[in-house]
Amino acid sequence: MSIRVPISAVLACAGLGSPVAAAAQASPVAVELELGVVSDYRFRGLSLSDEQPALQAGVTATLANGAYGYVWGSTIDEYGAGADGKGAKVEVDMVLGWAGSLGGLDLDASAQIYAYPGGTDVTYVEFPLTVSRAAGAWRWTLGAAYAPAQTALDDRDNGYGWAALAWEGAPVQVSVRAGYEDGAYAPSGKWDWSVGVSRAFGPVTAGLAYVDSDDAAGSAGIVASLTATF
Repeated sequence: MSIRVPISAVLACAGLGSPVAAAAQASPVAVELELGVVSDYRFRGLSLSDEQPALQAGVTATLANGAYGYVWGSTIDEYGAGADGKGAKVEVDMVLGWAGSLGGLDLDASAQIYAYPGGTDVTYVEFPLTVSRAAGAWRWTLGAAYAPAQTALDDRDNGYGWAALAWEGAPVQVSVRAGYEDGAYAPSGKWDWSVGVSRAFGPVTAGLAYVDSDDAAGSAGIVASLTATF
C-alpha cells in the first residue's frame, strides 16, 4: 500500500500527483475538468488497481493569487475491507493548496485528504511540497510529502521524497523520476522509479510510462494513459 498520485502527474513529473490547473488568467477563478483512463493505476511503483485499467476524473478551481482546490477520483482494487468483508472501490482525493513563484523557483504546497468511501479506517491526510525550475525546454523538480501518525497509518508517520527531470519541448515530453519512501507504507524503506513519454493532441494527452520499484510485493509495468482536460 502506498500514498496516491495520478499517473498523469507521474508523466508530467509533477510529483504527488496532482491535477493542478495552470494559473488563473483574467477570470478571478479558473476551473479545469479532467477525464482520463489508464491501463493500470500506479503510484510509487505499486499498482492500486490490481494491474487493471482505471477510470479517473477531477475538477480544479484556481484563484488569481495561486490558491487552488481540487477533487480527484479513481477506481481502485477493493481496499480497506471491514467486518462485512467489503471495502472501497474508489479513491477520492480532496486538496487545498497554493502554487506560485518565489525567488525564481516554482513552488506548490498543499494539504491533501485521501478518502476511500466504503473502506474502514483507511482515510488519511498528507502534506506535499514541490519545488521546480525551468531551464529552456528542461525542468527539474524536487518533492516531498509527509503524513503524520494517524489511524489509517497504524499510528505511524510516513515520508516520501522524490526528484524528476523532464524535457518539455514540443510536441513530445519525456520525463524520468525516482523516489524513496519510508514509514508506515514502507517500514523497511522503498525506492521507485519511472520513465515516461507523453504528447498532447489538443485537449487530449496520450502517455506511456515504465514504472517499477524495489518492493517485493510489486512488479514492473508499462502504463498507458489517455487524459482530456477542459
